[in-house]
Amino acid sequence: MADTKATVTITQIGSPIGRRKDQRQTLVGLGLNKMHRTRTLEDTPAVRGMINKVQHLVRVEDGA
Repeated sequence: MADTKATVTITQIGSPIGRRKDQRQTLVGLGLNKMHRTRTLEDTPAVRGMINKVQHLVRVEDGA
């Protein structure tokens, strides 16, 4: 039986220049370090919390 995990796709749309250090570090933790980079991550409470912290810098699409 295949165990499918929920995923979330995030794309960086804002620059971390001039932002607080913790917001820059959160983007790096999400795997985003340049504009328009996209990552697909497992949809966990930890990832959702990180996305919430930088919600003004990323675009979120729910995955499968």
